[in-house]
Amino acid sequence: MSYLPRIDEGACIAQGDCVDVAPQVFQLDDRASVIGTGPDELLLQAAENCPVEAITILDADTGEQVYP
Repeated sequence: MSYLPRIDEGACIAQGDCVDVAPQVFQLDDRASVIGTGPDELLLQAAENCPVEAITILDADTGEQVYP
């Protein structure tokens, strides 16, 4: 299985926890953005660490939402 992260820019408060967990996947400016890919476990960890649940994780094959 392969996951894709999506950022809800309206919900993002630029806390930066996602960048701390996965700097190769996320970048922080005014809001977080997706800049790359990484292991599924790392994407889930970054999403779980987001204090406002602004990161949605999708199954790359089906498009089904995996988290939250």
